[in-house]
Amino acid sequence: MSSVLIDSDVLVWLTRGHVGAAQRLHALPVWRISAVTYIELAQGCRDKAELARLKKGLAARNTEILPITPAISQLAAELIDNLALSHGIRLADALIGATAIENQATLITANVKHFSAVEGLAIEAFLP
Repeated sequence: MSSVLIDSDVLVWLTRGHVGAAQRLHALPVWRISAVTYIELAQGCRDKAELARLKKGLAARNTEILPITPAISQLAAELIDNLALSHGIRLADALIGATAIENQATLITANVKHFSAVEGLAIEAFLP
């Protein structure tokens, strides 16, 4: 089984109690997320208690947070150059997509439209 990178939206569905998200994510032997995904989730917390629950939940799954490397930065910049005007790809999605490509991971996301134009990116559609 290839490596999977979890997009922010799938984790948001999990926090909302979505059964399908829980089933899919709990089937993964390892949780991997981009540093961007962690930042998006932390930024969305409403208070320190929610942030603490986020950190505890990620730690309980031994979540691997993949850093933004120079290679990921370069690839994300190329994605912005090539797709921002034509397909509307934005900074976070470019960095998450580049992280998946650089780590040879399949991106599981409900936002297939955001990533469908990214060449070389393996996508698993999550349908909430």
